[in-house]
Amino acid sequence: MADKKGAPASQKALTKAEGEEIVQKFQQLRNEQRSLMAKITELEQDLNEHKIVIETLQDVSPDRKCFRMVGGVLVERTVTEVLPALVNNKEQLTKVIDSLNVKLVSKGKEVNEYRAKHNIKVRGQDDIKESQQTDTTTGTQGVLVSNKS
Repeated sequence: MADKKGAPASQKALTKAEGEEIVQKFQQLRNEQRSLMAKITELEQDLNEHKIVIETLQDVSPDRKCFRMVGGVLVERTVTEVLPALVNNKEQLTKVIDSLNVKLVSKGKEVNEYRAKHNIKVRGQDDIKESQQTDTTTGTQGVLVSNKS
């Protein structure tokens, strides 16, 4: 398909509004990607906290009392009551993190496809790629190696 001047439709000049709309959609996709990554990071921190508490409680007497925050209220329980709930929460967190990682990969592909489709160049990112290419061609310059024995 070509326009009146014979140029292919894919190379047709965009109006300012169309260009802004494309950039806005791209920024929206990247913000969604960042949001997913932030949520994954937060949940991974919660998962690590659960692991630490579970490891700690496994070495403690099952009849010992402990406190747990439930819906903003601190409740007193025994280790026997709390430990299974923590293990269950840990498993649920793992499942949620896995599903969010799948969504993150999918969103990354969507961002890359959109970027390629509209030939979007990101400032700074292209400069980094060029500097990496020049660094690899100059040999081992800028590489720090540690020989720990």
